[in-house]
Amino acid sequence: MPNAPPTALDQPDLAALEAMAAQLEASGRYRLLRRFEGCTLHAGADPATLKRGIFLDTETTGTDTRKDEIIELAMVPFDYDAEGRLCAVHEPFIALHQPSKPIPAEVTKITGITDAMVDGQAIDPAQVAAFIAPALIVIAHNAAFDRPIVERLTEAFKLKGWACSMSQIDWRGEGAEGTKLSHLASRCGFFFDGHRAENDCLAGLEILARPLADGRTALAHLLQAARAPTWRITATNSPFEQKDKLKARGYRWNGDDVAGPKAWYTDVAESDREAELLFLTQEIYGYDPGLTPRRITAFERFSERA
Repeated sequence: MPNAPPTALDQPDLAALEAMAAQLEASGRYRLLRRFEGCTLHAGADPATLKRGIFLDTETTGTDTRKDEIIELAMVPFDYDAEGRLCAVHEPFIALHQPSKPIPAEVTKITGITDAMVDGQAIDPAQVAAFIAPALIVIAHNAAFDRPIVERLTEAFKLKGWACSMSQIDWRGEGAEGTKLSHLASRCGFFFDGHRAENDCLAGLEILARPLADGRTALAHLLQAARAPTWRITATNSPFEQKDKLKARGYRWNGDDVAGPKAWYTDVAESDREAELLFLTQEIYGYDPGLTPRRITAFERFSERA
C-alpha cells in the first residue's frame, strides 16, 4: 500500500524542537547550528535618523580582479543607527551577467551558476549606479577583491566609502577561528547556503548585527574602523636582504607598476605612523630614506587607486 501524503500532523513541532535544542546546548556536550532565516533587527529606532548602507557580493569567473568577470552581483540595502545597530533590510538587487568566455567548470561547481543560466544576461551599469546612490557606505566580505571588480562595472562605486567585514574587524581577537563567512556564521550559531551572492550578503549582515565581546555590534566596530584614516607606507628601494624582516612585520609586496611602485608596503593607523617610519630608518635602511606616507580613507581604501 503506498505511503500516505504528509499531513499537518506530520510536520515538526518547532517549539518542541527548540526546547530540545536548548536542552542539548544546556548540557554543555553539544553545540547546535540553526538555519539562517532572517536578519536580527534592532527595533524602535527613529527612521528619520537612520543611515543607508549596501552589503555587496560578487560571484566571478576567477580571482584576478584585472581579468576575471562578474557572473552574479547582489546588493542588499540596509539601514543602521548611530550606535551601529542593524535596523532594517530592504529588497536586494540581484543580477546575472554573461561573461565573454565560458564559466570555468570549477566556478560552476562552487557557485552552481552555469553558462545556460547567464546566457543573454547583462548587468546595467546605470541601474547599479542608481541603486547605490542613497548609500553612504558599501560593505563587502573581502572588499579588496570586490571593489576593483565592481569599479570596472561603474565608476559610481568610486564615489562611495567602503568597508571590509573580513579584514577590518579583529575577528581573531574575538576568538574566531577564521574569517570566512561560513566560519563566522558557525561562531554565531547559524548556517546558510553559501557561494551565491544574495545568501552571502544576508549572512554577512546577520554576522554584523551580532554583538562582540564589548557589547557593541560587529557593525559598530566596522564603521569605526572605516571612518579612521590609515597611512600607506611604501618602503621604496628597500635593501633586498631585508625582505624577510619586512614580510615578518606584515608588509606586502606590490609587483604591479599600475598600482604603484614595485615595493613592500604596509598600512598603519595614525598613532603608529611615526613608529613605523622609525622602524624603517633604524632596522631596514640604516638611514632616513625620506619616505612620504600617503593618507587613505574609506573612499580610496580597497580600490586600485589606493
